[in-house]
Amino acid sequence: MPRSSATLAPPVGAVLRRYPQAGEPLSCEPVTEGLLNRGYRLSTTRGSYFLKQHLDAPTADRATILRQHRAIQRLHGLGLPVAPPLADRRGRTVAVVGGHCYALHPWVEGRHRDGAQLSPGGSRRLGTLLGHVHTCLDRVMDSPRPGAAHESARPEDTFRVIDELIRLVRAHRPHDSFDVLAEHRLRERRRLLAQHAHHRPPPAPASGWVHGDFHPLNLLYRGAEPAAIVDWDRLGVRPRAEEAVRAAAIFFVRPGGELALEKVRAYARAYRRATGADGAELAAAAHRVWWERLNDFWTLRWRYQLHDRRADPQFPAVSALAVWWTREYDAVRDAFAA
Repeated sequence: MPRSSATLAPPVGAVLRRYPQAGEPLSCEPVTEGLLNRGYRLSTTRGSYFLKQHLDAPTADRATILRQHRAIQRLHGLGLPVAPPLADRRGRTVAVVGGHCYALHPWVEGRHRDGAQLSPGGSRRLGTLLGHVHTCLDRVMDSPRPGAAHESARPEDTFRVIDELIRLVRAHRPHDSFDVLAEHRLRERRRLLAQHAHHRPPPAPASGWVHGDFHPLNLLYRGAEPAAIVDWDRLGVRPRAEEAVRAAAIFFVRPGGELALEKVRAYARAYRRATGADGAELAAAAHRVWWERLNDFWTLRWRYQLHDRRADPQFPAVSALAVWWTREYDAVRDAFAA
């Protein structure tokens, strides 16, 4: 469940006592980005660090975090831009204090860049980078076990979600312009789903290891070059090409909900060259992610079911994208596959 944006001061002293090489604390400021865990910029007598408090229940246990840390360390050894965690005096990278897991990483100077800030060359470099992430994960992780295929959303389930959300939207007080737009988009989506229910994709096999959450807030740039891929909490085995499509749909979406297709095309071609994936694989992944977007209402679930408004700013573009993508389906598929 998403947590409140309010932060509590972490037990800095107790954590740092495990890392004598990090020095004495001087200041600790919360990092505002991030929805599921908490992060802090920690300044000490030895420099600056990123202190991460793992809170997202599915990934906050010590064993899962250690698996992420081992992957990051190995990827660093292959030359990928990552920020491996520091080890404490006993060689451990996870500090359990007060029942919570913490990790200390070097602070990486850089800034986030979305697709609007990327040139066509930068879009190609982004596709190449994600391709290298996938191929390097193949080298450093155990071979994925055969597992159940990923089922796509069932329209009948989505219709029930839409009805429940409409009920909550109409009951929301004070009723504002966000609520009006939300109800409009929900009714619009119900019509689109009814028209396209026969296009539900078949189950997709989990084809390889992926970062799991590759988007602008998890990539830091220094100038035009990526400086660090961060937040590996969702590292897992999933359909790889879907991560490439899903990332593009976040990086290259415009405020009005359209995708910058020329940049998508440059990015996708670079990804395919880096991984050896063919156009058919990317076209199938684009179809599955389109269907996912058509059936997904996570921003509204946060607002109306979890009473958490931190995702509200993303709703207008996210909701418009599903409609635009449906209308421009062939052009989007061709941008990923051609």
